[in-house]
Amino acid sequence: MMLPIFEIGTFIEQALFLSPAHIYSFLFSLTLIILLYRFRNHTFINKYSRVILISILVLTEISLIIWSVSVNQWDLRYNLPLQLCTISLYLCLFMLITKNFFVFEVVYFFGMAGALQALITPDLFYTFPHFRFLHFFIAHIAIILSILYMVWVEKFSVTFSSIFKSMLVLNGIAFIAFWTNKITGANYMFLSRKPNNPSMLDLLGPYPWYILSLEFIALFMFVLLYLPFLLKRTSKTNEKRKRRRH
Repeated sequence: MMLPIFEIGTFIEQALFLSPAHIYSFLFSLTLIILLYRFRNHTFINKYSRVILISILVLTEISLIIWSVSVNQWDLRYNLPLQLCTISLYLCLFMLITKNFFVFEVVYFFGMAGALQALITPDLFYTFPHFRFLHFFIAHIAIILSILYMVWVEKFSVTFSSIFKSMLVLNGIAFIAFWTNKITGANYMFLSRKPNNPSMLDLLGPYPWYILSLEFIALFMFVLLYLPFLLKRTSKTNEKRKRRRH
């Protein structure tokens, strides 16, 4: 069962109780997105932003591995690349290097949805200036910027069928994560239990029903992420029709 309506307000209050460090980090991330859009046609963005994003993605992942090993926290249950945003990071790296369209159209949906949700309600136990806090926000905003770079600078676009391709890939990854959890006792993609911190999953009922609810929410979010492309195509079609009439 889902949470009673009177409990939703409590959840929102807890999940969106943002520390000053979280607020500033979120606003900084938003500023970077606006700047990328504003200067998407600038020579510097066209020449160097792709290399910069590749470097950030590589450095964030290498630094996390080094930190985990150095503090004796590397563990199969936590450090395999099976969390949604870690998978998105690897796919974004491959996408930027190869400019592979299929990778773009699948990671656009679950990469954007996952990273945005993570920035709003982070499953994080550290605050600024701890390495894990900085790594968390840098990695997630780098995923979003990488995807938007492909849209705004490289002019990549998704279609309605891309939604279902992304859903299929996401469920394939979830299948691997589910059995990895069973074998190792991990909780990759939160398929074994909910995160400890307040999150959207708290609204979706107990295990395992919240997993089914996530399927519908993911599909809904993917459709929302597709709307800008649909509106743009509709606008272009209407403009062409007007020109033909004149």
